[in-house]
Amino acid sequence: MISNDKNINNLFLYWLIINLMLVFLIIIIGGLTRLTDSGLSITEWELFKGIVPPTSHVTWEYYFEQYKKIPQYEILNYNMTLDEFKIIFYWEYIHRLLARIIGLFFLIPLIYFYFTKKINKDYLLICLIIFCLITLQGIVGWYMVKSGLVNDVTVSHYRLSIHLSIAFIIISSIFWLIINILRKKKELFFIYTKKNFPFLFLIFLIYLQIVCGAFVSGLDAGRIYQNWPLMGQSYFPNDIIIVNVKSLINFNDHSLIQFYHRNLAYMIAVYIFILSFVIYKKDLKPLFKPIGIVIFFLFLQIILGIFTLISGLNIYLASAHQISSLLFVFSAINLHYFRTK
Repeated sequence: MISNDKNINNLFLYWLIINLMLVFLIIIIGGLTRLTDSGLSITEWELFKGIVPPTSHVTWEYYFEQYKKIPQYEILNYNMTLDEFKIIFYWEYIHRLLARIIGLFFLIPLIYFYFTKKINKDYLLICLIIFCLITLQGIVGWYMVKSGLVNDVTVSHYRLSIHLSIAFIIISSIFWLIINILRKKKELFFIYTKKNFPFLFLIFLIYLQIVCGAFVSGLDAGRIYQNWPLMGQSYFPNDIIIVNVKSLINFNDHSLIQFYHRNLAYMIAVYIFILSFVIYKKDLKPLFKPIGIVIFFLFLQIILGIFTLISGLNIYLASAHQISSLLFVFSAINLHYFRTK
């Protein structure tokens, strides 16, 4: 009986790790879908219908004709051929197919683990919340796509940021749960104390930067200024006119959003170095390695961000920048976990 319980618990852990990898993969695919402007290639939700890709010329023509009706084709891609359309179609198709796989792969084993009654109830409750977020993510994904089908050539950067934020919350929740299981603990993420606040605040800053990064991506704001460290010829872009406080929260302004994204990165870097100094000053030895990992991914993220910008938004560097952001989040969560111990 003990051996059986151990096997089921191991199976539960492996299932979570695979889910973590699948969500990691879909975030990368989602980023590439955005970078290749492929997200509007399928103009219907197709919850059940679009599981199999087009297999005949007639079906391909149907999808292409539907795409021709939206502003992105009419304004930007009016000379696109069917073969070129197939490329952007498959990016979005793979993204949607992987989303379906994740939903089913999470739900079906979760039902099994629930009825075995051998998995910790607290862990199962977290998994149920994660599944609700996965379902919500699917709805938000379509809500995002809809914003680019009528009056615009791309999706709303606000809706894109919500979609990306939920993805990061999902993968962060799975990551935290895996750490708890590996360490046989039940640490809560939101434990607010004076000691934990600096680490929670770091995670908040990184999440804020992710939202800001989604704004940059959604607006294609990275195409405005592609030099560093200055923006054009100055630190503050000269095409921004500040009239009042409202001007400072104009999140539709491409230059302003890029300025915020850059400076939030500087702020996070300074904050991490102050946090590192405090950790070493207080000789918090259990945190030496975790903060070292955070610093490594901080440098990697900044370097990739700079090279992505000055390369003219090279798609490989941009994708690497997003992958690095995921690892950066993991490192900050890992640091917070060791602090809560």
